[in-house]
Amino acid sequence: MIAWVKAQDQRTEFTLSVCTGTRVLAAAGILDGLQATTHFGSLDELAANNPTTTVLRDVRYVDNGRVVTSAGVSAGIDMAFHMVQRLLGEDVARQTARYIEYDYWQPG
Repeated sequence: MIAWVKAQDQRTEFTLSVCTGTRVLAAAGILDGLQATTHFGSLDELAANNPTTTVLRDVRYVDNGRVVTSAGVSAGIDMAFHMVQRLLGEDVARQTARYIEYDYWQPG
């Protein structure tokens, strides 16, 4: 699986991870030299096992440009809206959030 993830990362425009999936990206070397976050229960493990990754705490998601990671599952929703905003603009992100009645997302 790790080899497959690494191969996909080399083919995609963006690589995103939600929650503890960040550990998979780290195992594939995708987070080397980058900042990342994950579920609060796995922050210490991610930091201990990946010394070249700067693990950020108390953030919903981390955008490295091409690689984006999020904390827990609901933070993954915020990350998804962030990507909609990046790719299609804030108006589309706001309209989408309103359509699904997701009142928690804030641009930025």
